[in-house]
Amino acid sequence: MEYTTLGRTGLSVSRIGLGCGGHSRLGLKIGKSEESAIAVVREAIDLGINIIDTAESYGTEAVVGRALRGVPRNGIVISTKAGVDWQDAWCSAADMILRVEACLQRLETDYIDVFHLHAVTVDEYPYACEELLPALKKVQAEGKIRFIGITETFGPDPSHQMLSRLVEEEASFWDVIMTGFNLLNQSARDRVLQYTTLNNIGTLCMFAVRRALSQPDALKEAMQGLIARGLVDGAEIDLSNPLGFLAQCSTSITDAGYRFCSHEPGIDVVLSGTSSVEHLRENLQSILAPPLPDEITVKLREIFANVDSISGN
Repeated sequence: MEYTTLGRTGLSVSRIGLGCGGHSRLGLKIGKSEESAIAVVREAIDLGINIIDTAESYGTEAVVGRALRGVPRNGIVISTKAGVDWQDAWCSAADMILRVEACLQRLETDYIDVFHLHAVTVDEYPYACEELLPALKKVQAEGKIRFIGITETFGPDPSHQMLSRLVEEEASFWDVIMTGFNLLNQSARDRVLQYTTLNNIGTLCMFAVRRALSQPDALKEAMQGLIARGLVDGAEIDLSNPLGFLAQCSTSITDAGYRFCSHEPGIDVVLSGTSSVEHLRENLQSILAPPLPDEITVKLREIFANVDSISGN
């Protein structure tokens, strides 16, 4: 396993993090058992993955808590989240404190390493800073959370309007951020990562591989849309086999997608969600593999240089 330091937190984290949300939510969303989900978490730990990312809304905190029973707490970095929008209204400061307490109970722990405000929109951001950040600071002072983070809504906000604002204006507020980044939409490089690097903010990468990079028909559909909008030069793409040139240097487009993100400067941890231990091992192998050849990386940067409108989901 390879480890790095998560920005100014000083936490030593594996370059791959286990994501407990996404399409499958450790398999629970697609009908698998809690025992199967626990097995995935346990396998991740056995493989040396020490950062686990979950959230109140994922419904996986309790499973993570069960899976971590008997595991030395100081060897695991727990990242969890709660959103501004809650019960059809914006959450109050008092309710946010209660929600943190509930996360602690579900996770069966005395403290959370990184607690994020989850999927914050550009409209919610001022309220998050003014009302909810002070509440999290209070809980932090009590030792119940160690570091404070914020995550974007990459699907509705693929151009990073919210994170672009915070990394320029309020970088000191947040110890860790989570941003969407993949080889189809690399806009976070200039709009987010240059600022997180400058301010030593820990950076988690989500959406490294989603439908468009794991399902051929979804990739074709995405590429057709980008070409139709003039965002990608159709002369660069064979629509019968989009990104087929990656076969010369990778085992699959998924493999290339993970490798592209894991070697992007400014990204500390690439999150990988899965419902099976086999898939987890495959993703780990890709994330820890050498970078794509320079000429391929340059080509991908050039092809998708103008794209900031899709998430790849």
